[in-house]
Amino acid sequence: MPKPLIVEELYKSYGNVRALDGLTFTVDKGSIYGLLGPNGAGKTTTLNIISGILDRDGGKVQVYGFDPSIDGRKVKSLIGYVPEEQALYESLTPREFFEFVASVRGLDKDLAQRRVKLLVEAFDLQKYFDSPIISLSMGTRQKVSIISALIHSPRLLVLDEPFVGLDARTVAIMKGIIREHVKNGGTVLFSTHIMEVAEKICTKVGIIHKGRLVAEGSVEELTGMVKASDLEEIFLKVTGEEDEVSRIIAGLEESL
Repeated sequence: MPKPLIVEELYKSYGNVRALDGLTFTVDKGSIYGLLGPNGAGKTTTLNIISGILDRDGGKVQVYGFDPSIDGRKVKSLIGYVPEEQALYESLTPREFFEFVASVRGLDKDLAQRRVKLLVEAFDLQKYFDSPIISLSMGTRQKVSIISALIHSPRLLVLDEPFVGLDARTVAIMKGIIREHVKNGGTVLFSTHIMEVAEKICTKVGIIHKGRLVAEGSVEELTGMVKASDLEEIFLKVTGEEDEVSRIIAGLEESL
């Protein structure tokens, strides 16, 4: 059985700016892989290439053995993608949008309706179900985006900052969905800036900086390797930002 995700020597540039510089990592079945890195490290570019939204300049990407640049439709059927920037049809209501997603994916109507009903209730979206998406708050739109990615029961969840804009109740539900997805044989790849979340739910963490992988392992493994007390300290050390953060804080303390 092919691995859920293989990324090898991935390159991507935007003009003279190299976003990915030989990025390599693998996501095993049943794992919750957290992709961490500073702003501009290449996280969103990586997830967009994996999802078939962007073309790569070089390297290899395989989702369950399929290349998103060649077998785009197959890859899209295997993944559920929640992008950082919500891609929603704002003139539609959530009900209409979910019906559209189910139709595009060729899902059985009754099965899709049952699954949508369950997810809408879980995310407490009933009162907004028939309101235009354009009228919804950012957090409520994020719920719509998440549900649309779950409708077809994907094998691999690809989540780009999935907790942004969500209240504490919804974050707890989302973490529960991630754990249940893995328990049922699925796999999760997600990026986040919330270190506490990554520390609690990730089975493996990959930290990228300037388009390259600079550290990888479980939180426990990285803590021992880097001699740090938590994931935040690990992150700052391996990206070379620890001294700068300390200097900035010291400067603020003097001026405040």
